[in-house]
Amino acid sequence: MYGSLEEIRYNIETCKLCPLWRTRTKAVPGEGAISGLMLIGEAPGKDEDMQGRPFVGRAGKLLESCLSAVNLSRESVYITNVVKCRPPGNRRPHLKEIAACRPYLLEEIRLVRPLAILLMGNSAAYALLGKRSVVSLRKREFAVQGVPTMVTFHPAAMLRNPALRSSFTEDLLAILQLISTKGIPS
Repeated sequence: MYGSLEEIRYNIETCKLCPLWRTRTKAVPGEGAISGLMLIGEAPGKDEDMQGRPFVGRAGKLLESCLSAVNLSRESVYITNVVKCRPPGNRRPHLKEIAACRPYLLEEIRLVRPLAILLMGNSAAYALLGKRSVVSLRKREFAVQGVPTMVTFHPAAMLRNPALRSSFTEDLLAILQLISTKGIPS
């Protein structure tokens, strides 16, 4: 157990639990608001690897646009990834890499204490729910560490298929509605 997000950040930045540390430029811990909505993606891409920040590339710009469409800002949510180092060639993380980073992710959830979690993509759904099909998991409520959790498409999927943007926005609105119906101010 970690005492603070700063302690997690240090451990992520110096981590050598899986081979991804050998090819990373920078590890990418989560960042953002310490309450409210937590967004969890798959893994850093090239831009994130260079800057050491989550969702700063094309998918991040699209994510910010979608957040803005539902009156949220990047600064009002906590954004992180399942895997904290970029897999070579932006491939999907291997199960051993997900397993190596999972304790960091669980500690981020514990310390941030989000009101709700939105899992973006198959890797995030698998890491925390043990299930992979975004299509079959959407529009359902789960709990991760007692936190209301929903699943949606990854922003990178919207880059490949712009028609998914309306579903993503719908899922953002649904998680905000879930927060409000639970009596939790968003």
